[in-house]
Amino acid sequence: MRKIIIAATFATMASAAFAQEWPSRPITLIVPFAAGGGIDASARLQALHMGELLKQTIVVENVGAVAGQVGSARVAKAEPDGYTFLIGNSGTHAYSQALYKKPMYNSATDFQPVGLATESPRILIARKDLPVNNLKEFIAYVKANQAKMQFSSAGVGSGTHLPCVLLNLAMGVNPTHVPYRGEGPALQDVIAGRIDYMCATIQSGAAQARQGTVKGIAVMAERRVPIIDLATAEEQGLPGVAATVWNAFFLPRGTPQPIVAKLNKAMSDTLDNPAVRKKLEELGLEIIPPPKRTPEYLAKFIPEEIDRWTKVVKSAGIEQQ
Repeated sequence: MRKIIIAATFATMASAAFAQEWPSRPITLIVPFAAGGGIDASARLQALHMGELLKQTIVVENVGAVAGQVGSARVAKAEPDGYTFLIGNSGTHAYSQALYKKPMYNSATDFQPVGLATESPRILIARKDLPVNNLKEFIAYVKANQAKMQFSSAGVGSGTHLPCVLLNLAMGVNPTHVPYRGEGPALQDVIAGRIDYMCATIQSGAAQARQGTVKGIAVMAERRVPIIDLATAEEQGLPGVAATVWNAFFLPRGTPQPIVAKLNKAMSDTLDNPAVRKKLEELGLEIIPPPKRTPEYLAKFIPEEIDRWTKVVKSAGIEQQ
């Protein structure tokens, strides 16, 4: 027993010493989606400032596939030394667990939570020639034409998929889902008129709605957002479809606690930086308040989110992939 205690003491001391030196070389941040999307832009902005605080370069690497599962799995299997971490979201850490029989990881146990960072509302957009001008007209039109209508997403289990499933359930309709490899191509087909509607990220959808390439129908959040003058779904008579997608940082399971604490502080201090905050808000993101940015809060939050979206998937009758 004495030998076990001594070994454990030395291991703890070694871990603390290692963490004290961290980071001594560049860190890799995995963005589990293609470059150019909303989460990529916000991740790069945060990585730049977090790196400055940690006095090391944070290299952003895009590893997109299977609605973010491939990049996320890479971090789950990485060495828990603090040199590889992930920006995940509702799709990678909640939807994936609900939609797949054998997800590539267990999001509740295979990661060390660092903290929630931002929230990104979804926006319901439609092709510009759809003969509707508000949510009430949209619902009536979809109910009358659902057999021939299609909605797109960035892929099964993505942050633009299940929010639309939630919306369809609330409307009582079941149009055809057309998954794409990323939000970009899914959005382009709405712009081109080949797809009827989409629950896009606020960053991408609001920009296109302002330009008039698509119709902005409703913001799927509890309150309006400053980047577009558009009423929420609840304001337009359809409650229960708030589908804000959260973004959070994760390390591999087993990462020493002092490293987790350092990275969490760098994340939180970055979010409190007025210049960074302004740029993130200009992207349509909402900053998570400090009490909800802790590793402990995120560890409790993930299982709750998995349970919430599993119920949505079951209610919609979606077969697991």
